[in-house]
Amino acid sequence: MNFKTLAAAAGLFACAVSAAQARPVSYEGGWTVIAERDRASSYGLVHYTPHYEWSVGLRTEWMRDEDLLFTGLQATHLVHRWFAPDSQANLYAYAGAGEAHGIDANPRGSEAAGFAGVMADWETRRWFVSYEARISDFGAGADAMQAARIGVAPYVGDFGDLHTWVMVEIDQRPERDEPVTATPLLRFFKGPALFEIGYTPAEDEAFASFIYRF
Repeated sequence: MNFKTLAAAAGLFACAVSAAQARPVSYEGGWTVIAERDRASSYGLVHYTPHYEWSVGLRTEWMRDEDLLFTGLQATHLVHRWFAPDSQANLYAYAGAGEAHGIDANPRGSEAAGFAGVMADWETRRWFVSYEARISDFGAGADAMQAARIGVAPYVGDFGDLHTWVMVEIDQRPERDEPVTATPLLRFFKGPALFEIGYTPAEDEAFASFIYRF
C-alpha cells in the first residue's frame, strides 16, 4: 500500500470516528450539505468530494446587513493532514467565484464576486482548536474576517454515541460596529449529522450550524 492510499484510508477512518468532525472535504464520493448562520451572514453549501483532497460545490450566502445575495461555486483543497497517536491536524485552502446582487431594499444589480480563505484545525477526542481567515469581495469592496475556536468535550463517547462539545469562538470583522466578538456555543453530532447552536451577546445575534454527510 503506497503512502497516498494509506493517507486516504486514514482520512476516511478519521471522518468516521473523529470526535469533532466538521470538515470541508468529506470521504471520496461523499456529498455534504451545510447551512450556517453567524452574526454577519447566512449561507448554504452543497459539495461533492471526488477525491479525498478536494471538494467542489454550490454556495449561496446572504449578507443580511447589506441585503446582498451571493451565488457561486466553491472549491476546497486539503493542503495537508497530520496524524499523531492521539491527535489529528488539518490545513485547508478554499476559494469561490460567482455573482452577487441586491435583494429586498437593496436595488443593486448583479456584479462579479468572489472569496478566498484558509482553515486549520487540531483535535484529540477531548480538545479541539481551529482557525479560519477569509477575504471576500461581493461587489462593495474587500472585507476580511478571521475566527478562532477552542472546544472541550465534557465526556468522550464511543463510536455511534451522541457527542457533545462546549466551545467558544472569537471572531474579528473590522468593518462591523463590533469588530471583535465572542460566541459561546454547543456542538452535538451523531453519525453523519452535526448541529451547533450559540449566541453572540455583543450583537444580540444567534448562531446556528447544521452539517449532514451522505
